[in-house]
Amino acid sequence: MWHPFWWVFVLVVPVVIIGILDMLQTQNTIIRNFPFLGHFRYLLMSISPEIHQYFVENNTDGTPFNKNQRDFVNKRSEKQAETHPFGTELDVYEEKYEWAPHSVYPKEKMEKPPRIHVGNQCTEPYDAAIFNISAMSFGSLSAAAVRALNKGAEMGGFFHDTGEGGLSPYHLEYGADVVWEIGSAYFGCRTKDGNFDADEFREKATNDKVKMVEIKLSQGAKPGHGGVLPAIKNTEEIAEIRGVEPYTKVVSPAFHTAFSDAEGLLNFVQQLRELSGGKPSGFKLCIGREEEFIDICKAMLQTGIKPDFITIDGGEGGTGAAPIEFSDSIGMPLEEALVFVTDTLRGFDLKKDIKIIAAGKVITAFDIIKSIALGADICNSARGMMFALGCIQALKCDTNECPTGITTHDPSLTRGLVVEDKAERVTNFQNETVNAALELLAGMGLNRFDQLKREHINKRIEPETIKTFEEIYPSVETGSYLK
Repeated sequence: MWHPFWWVFVLVVPVVIIGILDMLQTQNTIIRNFPFLGHFRYLLMSISPEIHQYFVENNTDGTPFNKNQRDFVNKRSEKQAETHPFGTELDVYEEKYEWAPHSVYPKEKMEKPPRIHVGNQCTEPYDAAIFNISAMSFGSLSAAAVRALNKGAEMGGFFHDTGEGGLSPYHLEYGADVVWEIGSAYFGCRTKDGNFDADEFREKATNDKVKMVEIKLSQGAKPGHGGVLPAIKNTEEIAEIRGVEPYTKVVSPAFHTAFSDAEGLLNFVQQLRELSGGKPSGFKLCIGREEEFIDICKAMLQTGIKPDFITIDGGEGGTGAAPIEFSDSIGMPLEEALVFVTDTLRGFDLKKDIKIIAAGKVITAFDIIKSIALGADICNSARGMMFALGCIQALKCDTNECPTGITTHDPSLTRGLVVEDKAERVTNFQNETVNAALELLAGMGLNRFDQLKREHINKRIEPETIKTFEEIYPSVETGSYLK
């Protein structure tokens, strides 16, 4: 049996050694000034997000998504009761509070959600669901997460956007409808020097499961900045799919080499449309300089080339790694962007030929109703689908340490994500949210989504001032910019 002295020796000596080493090191001031004890500061900091999320924040304060929003997606994914006790927790007299007016003559809810026809410019149009999986790459997401999303989309009858990381086998495994996103690095259709490879694109884009092709000009998380895949997440499998060197930090260029102006962009849209066998082709962007989008619209009139769809990514978007300044301070938020794009297309009499897809914190039925009222035809969700997969907003997407196995390639973590279970949750979330949107529409006295107008959404501007979106953003008359 050990003498008590030895226990003191075992406990005290390591502390003394650590303390001496702390005083000798020169990199960290806190640890140098407070040897040994300083380490507890960084220990507490490492678990600060969890402490804040579970014990400090209330139901409506958390960001980017609050507890009520996260719980809402989780319950809807599990098809649990969606009732909320004792009324809203929101301050309905707070500025920016939004609501939709109901009708004393509500309509009967549609039995079946509508499909949105995309492809007035192509020979192989596609009828899309009104709510789909937004762009998330294999690489930023684990294989298990991509497989679960794909299986969920197939079961639920909605599309799965690949993100810019290439068309992986996991995007095709379960046969869901796929939108192939082509970014500035041309992953999956890339030459050795990083340029666009038309032959490789044609070979993959003609796959029956690829329904549309989307050129990524910019994204909401980091508009004007290339995508980033940390080296630790760039495995040999991902590198092979993308056509890059494994275990290197992969930074997509901020610009495309296939074009450099509005006319070049439209020619590239047409080229992808033809190479894919006539499938709908369009582009995605976060709105920055308004005059640049106006130039694109003018080029459509001059060339006669129009995209089949335009995806608008709000500046509040983002699922993975991005520089904080870009996330916080660059890019137009979704509300203003939808209004601007819709009005510009309508002013040039282009809206009738081009569908608008909205993406940016769209997770509830009201988000869908609001986006469509502002001009969208279709809505996509990324983080909502991540919550359906089991995301707990641990904010470790860029560290390869995601505890839910969604944004990591660590086998010890991805093993916890059971594809069959999570796929069902994804299907449930999409189907139940669309069903709720149908109920809201009927409660507003409307029969179809295309009847939604800006006048159907109210917003409190000041404590005693309420305006409709039509009053805030007066609609532009069709063709008025041509005059």
